[in-house]
Amino acid sequence: MKRHLGWDASAEAWINSNGDDGDKSRKHILDPAILRRLDGRSFENAIDVGCGEGRFCRLLQARGVKTVGIDLSEPLVLQARTRDPLGDYRVESGERLSSADGEFDLAISYLSLIDIPDFRAAIREMVRVMKPGATLLVVNLTSFNTAGQEKGWRRTFTGKIKDYVIDDYSTERATIVEWGGIRVENWHRPLDAYMQAYLSAGLNLIQYEHPMPEDDALHLFEKYPRAPWFNLMEWRKPLNLGVST
Repeated sequence: MKRHLGWDASAEAWINSNGDDGDKSRKHILDPAILRRLDGRSFENAIDVGCGEGRFCRLLQARGVKTVGIDLSEPLVLQARTRDPLGDYRVESGERLSSADGEFDLAISYLSLIDIPDFRAAIREMVRVMKPGATLLVVNLTSFNTAGQEKGWRRTFTGKIKDYVIDDYSTERATIVEWGGIRVENWHRPLDAYMQAYLSAGLNLIQYEHPMPEDDALHLFEKYPRAPWFNLMEWRKPLNLGVST
């Protein structure tokens, strides 16, 4: 299996930065947005593709959803197993899942497609293991965010935030990003590349949004409303699509 660059070496820093509740983006933006999509709905079992240390799997289990977490980083999977000894966590690639066709009624990709070199294969695999009528929830970095990682925010000579610079938007490419002792490879793809991959897999789009911070946490995200970092999509596998694509 091809290792996704940087995650094994960055595992300890990642675990420390997320703690039990996730970093501030997960705690105040993404977890609430995803859980709102799940509220009032019953799911039997889920696969979390790119589960890391298993934090979101544990959130799903607290809601009564049986989960399988997969990640290519062995140190992260070992940490998931340590924190949840009865859980099902597997070291494997999102591009080639070991699960059976039509096994899950919920699939989660929580900021993982940006780490997967062959994201088209990963989407096909998630669809393959979903039951007809199943739900796919995807959180990803926005494509204008990843197109601006090399240049990012510009400021005036007085230090005031001016604008966010993007470039080379249409070219799919890998970049190295670093924060808090973490150094990993992220992939930029234009939005239409992602959308074509979902549609080619036969999925139907149910929801698209740029989730916003909770009201009491807006002060923690000064720049976020100007150029949101994340998008959240809900897709559904048609009943007539069958158990494999």
